[in-house]
Amino acid sequence: MPSVKRLLRRLDRLIDRLEPLLPPPPAAPDFSALAHRWRRTDRGGTLRPVAHPHAVALDDLLCMERQKAEVVRNTRQFVAGRPANNVLLWGSRGTGKSTLVKAVFNAYAAGGLRLVEVDKQDLVDLPDIVDLLYDRPERYLVFCDDLSFEADDPSYKALKAVLEGSIVAPPGNVLVYATSNRRHLMPEYHAENLETRLVEGEIHHGEAVEEKISLSERFGLWLSFYPFSQDDYLAICDHWLRQLGGRGVGDEPVRRAALQWALARGSRSGRVARQFALDWAGRGLDCFGSASQ
Repeated sequence: MPSVKRLLRRLDRLIDRLEPLLPPPPAAPDFSALAHRWRRTDRGGTLRPVAHPHAVALDDLLCMERQKAEVVRNTRQFVAGRPANNVLLWGSRGTGKSTLVKAVFNAYAAGGLRLVEVDKQDLVDLPDIVDLLYDRPERYLVFCDDLSFEADDPSYKALKAVLEGSIVAPPGNVLVYATSNRRHLMPEYHAENLETRLVEGEIHHGEAVEEKISLSERFGLWLSFYPFSQDDYLAICDHWLRQLGGRGVGDEPVRRAALQWALARGSRSGRVARQFALDWAGRGLDCFGSASQ
């Protein structure tokens, strides 16, 4: 017994020496901030305020009127305290999915809407994040950008439970807005489709397909984004060129340069259109392609 007491005293002294070397616990969240990012630390996770949220206006998002109207309607319901759905925006790269989430947040921040960005690898912490926000008076969008999972990824189960399927009631002040290039968020294989069978005229998917569909189905609002037509791409180029104080694509040299820019990148998207406008304006080019004096 005396040896046990001596051992315990030595352990106490060791702990006293180690404690100053440990990182401090995460600070309490600053809920006065409009936007936060979830960050992992050695002693858990913390909500870090975003000092300069990306200021995107809804009016700057063109050629997505249907998607924009649906997200605005759903967000307006949520901010007003009415029932609203979690949202999945899926489709082609660069078509404005994540920009739309940021724009709708900016539009309704003055009405009490807040944004929490969570990286895909940190989604395992989603239940802890929701616990922090559960009783807050603000309305929170948990934003997960470029979401996709592999078959053995444990984080998708945390997302699945928060959306629906946990013993904990979903919070009334938190919604998940996610973007993805994949419709069902997980890889799909040809062999899985071979498991599909027809029973009395009804299609029955195999278990693997059902599992993948079950995740995306937990988002009540599904919105798809497709590559822009040439006319849509040029309209977006024109908008950004004029926003930057230049001439639009009505001038043939500008139009030709915009199309060449898209061809070189293999994509006609809103992202590519804005990149062209920034490059054109940044180099000080006038409508004839020469440097402005």
